[in-house]
Amino acid sequence: MTDPDLVLDLDPGAPEPPYEQVREAIRAQVDDGTLRPGTRLPPVRRLAETLGLAAGTVARAYKELEAAGVIETRGRAGSVVTGGGVERAAREAATTYVGQARGLGLGDDEVLALVRRALRG
Repeated sequence: MTDPDLVLDLDPGAPEPPYEQVREAIRAQVDDGTLRPGTRLPPVRRLAETLGLAAGTVARAYKELEAAGVIETRGRAGSVVTGGGVERAAREAATTYVGQARGLGLGDDEVLALVRRALRG
């Protein structure tokens, strides 16, 4: 899933440099769930053009987001949201599964055994 409509509001008069504004705007959207795990971000050059910034500015923001574990760059496949939301989404899925399994009368050992089997494929 790609987010072609990524909207980032930058303030040219802000004391923070543009790369920090881009970084924090993307991080905030990941944190609040606007950008969900698996969402592909626009390529650096396209986002830079859209925002009226140099490609290096956006590249620096992406690099810092990657170092923080918020996004992952996958070469030609682009940059994808991973951090923050990934752990939260996995935790929610696990909680839902445990609740459903317990609702079926399964104990913790049985629930774990089923997860182990699923992990083996």
